[in-house]
Amino acid sequence: MYHIVASDLDGTLLSPEHRITPFARETLQKLMVYDIHFVFATGRHHIDVGQMRDKLGIPAYMITSNGARVHNADGELIFSLNLDQDIASDLYGLQYHHPEILTHVYRDDEWFVSRSRPAEQDYFRESVFNYQVYEPGLLPTDGISKVFFTCEDPEQLIPLEQAIEARWGDRVNVSFSLPTCLEVMAGGVSKGHALEAVAKRLNYSLKECIAFGDGMNDVEMLSMAGKGYIMRNAQQRLKDTLPDLEVIGTNAEDAVPQALRALFMS
Repeated sequence: MYHIVASDLDGTLLSPEHRITPFARETLQKLMVYDIHFVFATGRHHIDVGQMRDKLGIPAYMITSNGARVHNADGELIFSLNLDQDIASDLYGLQYHHPEILTHVYRDDEWFVSRSRPAEQDYFRESVFNYQVYEPGLLPTDGISKVFFTCEDPEQLIPLEQAIEARWGDRVNVSFSLPTCLEVMAGGVSKGHALEAVAKRLNYSLKECIAFGDGMNDVEMLSMAGKGYIMRNAQQRLKDTLPDLEVIGTNAEDAVPQALRALFMS
């Protein structure tokens, strides 16, 4: 029997328009009746996810910034791990002047970007979360949950991933949440390890958790949970990394709530 459900958001629980569908909303609310704990497990910022949770009206834990932040069902911060300040400082300027790569910084309760790009707001259909433009030498380096890079051409991010891993090794965890989004957190940060901490607080084990995901930032969570599900629309690299896991439908088909109803409500 599974008692905890952890799900990624973009490409997984959310529709392609980055919304929670009425069917998904009703399903998550019904989980409470079956005494199932739901956990948001996402690369998104906790301010953003907190608004989604409040609109749903469910007492869910939140794993955010890919595990660098964990909030309990009451919205209290229970775990935090930041990037080392020297690494954060170097990442601020690493691609700052690149004409096609945008640098993003999550610092405490704020979001900073290297330049204005209105299209970034397309992801915020269930919440309101606005960025500020920063300059590398003026932005403090403490309280950094993650730095991430977006580019419409995924091929430009692959050598960046390799360079960051070669430079800092185990001091960072580098992963693609989307082919167009490369994320950098402190070493040891992952959704999987954060889920393990949440399970312990709820007096369960990882074997009693199920998880859903579509990106390389979901690898640890999907492999550590008792049961992991990969979206059909997931990155091929994820499917190749975890070939033994079950592949379900797409986020456009509401595959996560469909699976949850089959598991718990049939």
